[in-house]
Amino acid sequence: MLIRNSDGNNKAAARPIRRIAVLGAGTMGHGIAQVAAAAGYEVMLRDINEDSVARGRQAIEHNLAKGVQLGKVTEQDRNQTLARIRTTTQLEDIAEADLIIEAAPESLELKQNLLRESESLTNPNCIFASNTSSLSISQIARASARPEKVIGMHFFNPVHIMRLVEIVVGEQTAASTTEFVRIVAAAIKKEPIVVRDVPGFASSRLGVTLGLEAMRMIEQGVASARDIDTAMELGYNHPMGPLRLTDLVGLDVRLNIAEYLHQQLGSETFRPPEILRRMVREGKLGKKSGEGFYRWNDQDKAQKAYTT
Repeated sequence: MLIRNSDGNNKAAARPIRRIAVLGAGTMGHGIAQVAAAAGYEVMLRDINEDSVARGRQAIEHNLAKGVQLGKVTEQDRNQTLARIRTTTQLEDIAEADLIIEAAPESLELKQNLLRESESLTNPNCIFASNTSSLSISQIARASARPEKVIGMHFFNPVHIMRLVEIVVGEQTAASTTEFVRIVAAAIKKEPIVVRDVPGFASSRLGVTLGLEAMRMIEQGVASARDIDTAMELGYNHPMGPLRLTDLVGLDVRLNIAEYLHQQLGSETFRPPEILRRMVREGKLGKKSGEGFYRWNDQDKAQKAYTT
């Protein structure tokens, strides 16, 4: 696998890509680290404290153990994948990365700070990809000394199962950068789509619309959460209903995205329903808190659904 270092004439030498750094060991970050390591990349998984790093590593081990149990992963593949993943709390340990994938919380300031700090440590050819689901790549790239190397790689939860990667091209993203991340996406067995940097991109804009409308239907007493989800699963062949998906993403995450899209696009479609605001205030954030539109047990199974 190669990275092409391009100048203004789109010419350059190629060098092998071996190392990927993932910033953030949470739900998305540890999933990205897992699929990258499974594809043969050396991975450095970094978070701000030892507890977060340890939880990320344990989640990867759990996913791989389940894969072995189901016959989808061999024991050799599991062992080799784990051997390729190192963890750290020190940002300096990403210095040798050829590609950085940032999976930090949805804060523009935080992502820009990570970009600045990462660029000060890595070589000029290193690409910085953000896993943001809605923030502007072009705005993130304003913190960069090399914005042509900044791009979006929006993965989907759970990363080790969902095949889509949304590649988001910023105003100054180089064509060679886009080509490179498409190659990486294919190497980690994902199907890439390329979209322009607009609020919500393609996937979040469509997905959030469906999820917010499902919440309004609950407010109006149209049906239960389980029946609304079943309508989309069996009637439209969706693998998961919009409310169960919201629980997996996190109600707080969905609220932040909806508020951002409402502000940026000015459409009432994205105004967060009161039920979403109330549930977030009550700490009902979905699977990660044990309750959202469903109650979740210790085996990560959805139990009783929300009803009005």
